[in-house]
Amino acid sequence: MIQVTNLSKSFGDLHAVKNISFKINKGEVFGFLGPNGAGKSTTINMMSTILQSDKGTILVDGINLKENPNKCKGLIGVVPQEISLYDEFTAYDNLLFWGSIYNIPKNELKQRIDKILELIGLSDRKNDLIKNYSGGMKRRINIASALLHNPKILFMDEPTVGVDPQSRNRIFEVVEALNKQGMTIVYTTHYMEEVERLCNRIAIIDNGEIIAQGTQNELQKKSNVNEAVEITFESISGDQVEKLKKELKGEIIQIDNTVAIACDVNKDLSSIISICNNENLTIEDLELKKVNLEAIFLSLTGKQLRD
Repeated sequence: MIQVTNLSKSFGDLHAVKNISFKINKGEVFGFLGPNGAGKSTTINMMSTILQSDKGTILVDGINLKENPNKCKGLIGVVPQEISLYDEFTAYDNLLFWGSIYNIPKNELKQRIDKILELIGLSDRKNDLIKNYSGGMKRRINIASALLHNPKILFMDEPTVGVDPQSRNRIFEVVEALNKQGMTIVYTTHYMEEVERLCNRIAIIDNGEIIAQGTQNELQKKSNVNEAVEITFESISGDQVEKLKKELKGEIIQIDNTVAIACDVNKDLSSIISICNNENLTIEDLELKKVNLEAIFLSLTGKQLRD
């Protein structure tokens, strides 16, 4: 659906995006995960015709974006970080205005607006002025305005920043519903849990470069981050730790009476507990450390996401 090759963009001495390449398949949710200033917005702005690249190629559904930007614009919807609404208009009138830009026949447009308002959960507030909306409600109308022309591809740039939990969850449900209908979605965020819930594949981006890309399982293999069991014992001696290392044949890290054991949790947990019992070790606490994107990001970039 989208093929990006050797894409770069600079602003003076700032190299915002540095020679990145990736492919987004039809019907998937593709996430860009990275801190503020990593190059996520610049990348999505080039893909959605808002910015022109310095070099590189972008193909949208087989169409060269640089050669035929207007044709590409008809295929995409854009949800920007900024709220692009008129405060003195109602939500319904805002959508009528934005829909008129696409030259959609008025009766058809009204039907689409009603359907989209139902999707985002704001049908009962459609006649309220935007200035009386909460931040989360404005975000949802912002999304609605990008859907009026039935795009094949939806670009969403940090769509949940500053929203209340109810609106945030509704935005997740909208993304999932649209994707279930076959829409391709490109989603940028610096929230790990959003990517873990929504995205089929992920590109980790930092300092304008794609550090790694793939499914979460593929990223886990590239990062060499393993699952672990963290066990706190009533007491444990150095000799007992050495026996555990010998028996388990895996990486073990000890801090006081707590040991972290790298393992396949589903496969190895019962044998680990059995070995501990055989060594007369009394377990006070046991915690499963599943691999998550936070650990993967730290391993691949050497820093926390919000550093």
